[in-house]
Amino acid sequence: MASMRRKSRTVKRKRPYDVTLRREQANQNHARIVEMAERRFLRDGYTKTTIAAIAKDAGVSVDTIYKSFGGKPGLIRAIRTRVLLGTGPIPAEQRSDEIQLHQPDPREIIRRWGEFVTEIAPIAAPILLLVRDAAGTHPELRRLLEEMDEDRLRRMTDNARRFVAAGHLRHDMTIADAANVLWTYSSIELYELLVLRRNMPLKTYGRFVAEAMIAALL
Repeated sequence: MASMRRKSRTVKRKRPYDVTLRREQANQNHARIVEMAERRFLRDGYTKTTIAAIAKDAGVSVDTIYKSFGGKPGLIRAIRTRVLLGTGPIPAEQRSDEIQLHQPDPREIIRRWGEFVTEIAPIAAPILLLVRDAAGTHPELRRLLEEMDEDRLRRMTDNARRFVAAGHLRHDMTIADAANVLWTYSSIELYELLVLRRNMPLKTYGRFVAEAMIAALL
């Protein structure tokens, strides 16, 4: 009996480790699938990319991808979520919130937003522009683009509300006005026009975005 109790305690002690290991493996699989999907989409385009090809690249089953992501639109959504984290060790959105919380100078806050744009736009633009261009023939992508636009507008509206609460916003502007300004200057389309098509240097683009927002909001 004592021996059985010792074995039982041993099994129980292993369970937290086993759960942690499975969670880490699941996270690694998720990240690998998202990375392989992005590579495939950018190489072959949205239409020609298949779930089977992504599954083969990632070393998982087709069912795993469907269960985890629900198909190609879900993969695009996951890719977008990843690129919006930015390139730093702390997610860009969290860093932005911290700046707004602790920085009293609204101009400095907006200049930092300009830096975030130069951090995120180059890694987000390829997949988002590909999806935009494919949306004309894929209704599920049109719905996804609307969802992503609405999500970004909600985020910009939150930023505008914080500016009002802190007394930073120009008196003749509403929260909706400010949200539209932020939404426009954080768009991938503006990055496409000025950086990809007009070859504006990235740092110059970041300064342009920041100064334009400062002029419009403050």
